Amino acid sequence: MLFSIRRMHILNIPNADSNCVAKLAMENRRPSTTRILIADDHPIFRDGLKRLLESEREFKVVGEACDGVEAVSMVRQLKPEILLLDLAMPRRPGLEALREMSDGPEPLPVRVILLTAAAEKDQIVEALQLGARGVVLKDSATQILLKSIRAVMNGEYWVGRESVSNLVHYLRTLVDSSINESRKKKYGLTPRELEIISAVVAGYANKEIAKHFTISEDTVKHHLSNIFDKLGVSTRLELALFAVNQSLPFKPIS
Repeated sequence: MLFSIRRMHILNIPNADSNCVAKLAMENRRPSTTRILIADDHPIFRDGLKRLLESEREFKVVGEACDGVEAVSMVRQLKPEILLLDLAMPRRPGLEALREMSDGPEPLPVRVILLTAAAEKDQIVEALQLGARGVVLKDSATQILLKSIRAVMNGEYWVGRESVSNLVHYLRTLVDSSINESRKKKYGLTPRELEIISAVVAGYANKEIAKHFTISEDTVKHHLSNIFDKLGVSTRLELALFAVNQSLPFKPIS
């Protein structure tokens, strides 16, 4: 009898091992859970965002912060993989919190996605330069936010509604665009005035400009008068030289 019990015990081991192997295989097939910290000063928004994220099996919200100071502290304490960080918060704004996490001898190893109602291009540039992995508008569709988190977890960057594969090229384009916009604001030039400037640089006469843009010569003269006043020039040659030397954002006409 003793032999038979031992024999049964030995025969059962492979079955037990196979069950363990099968269980491990099933666990390995389950998607890993992404730990997320939400930082926003609006409780209703935080609660809605938490419900949205936890409706997906792959996400787990490990904490909620109501300002930038608390966000940095909770990142240190909870060590989340993703921080959804509101850009505009009390005590310490999002960019300041991001700077604190990225500066120093040991930057905090968390992937930051900024959430914002609206963002200027220079803010996006600064955020990415400080180490943010994504910028998502709060009025985006819920699927956009979920896609952005998955993209960032896969090592990509995300801005607005799309993934960014080449960050250097994207930043260069964004910086150039921001510079062009600042030049427009600096001199107060309208899109039509920039078109007129491009025609003057190309050597067009007033009649040719009017024909090219389907406007009257009087309208061309009116635009030129406004341009001269804004830029402090008095002749077409001065205008052309000013436009080139100051790198005004006009599109050349062939």
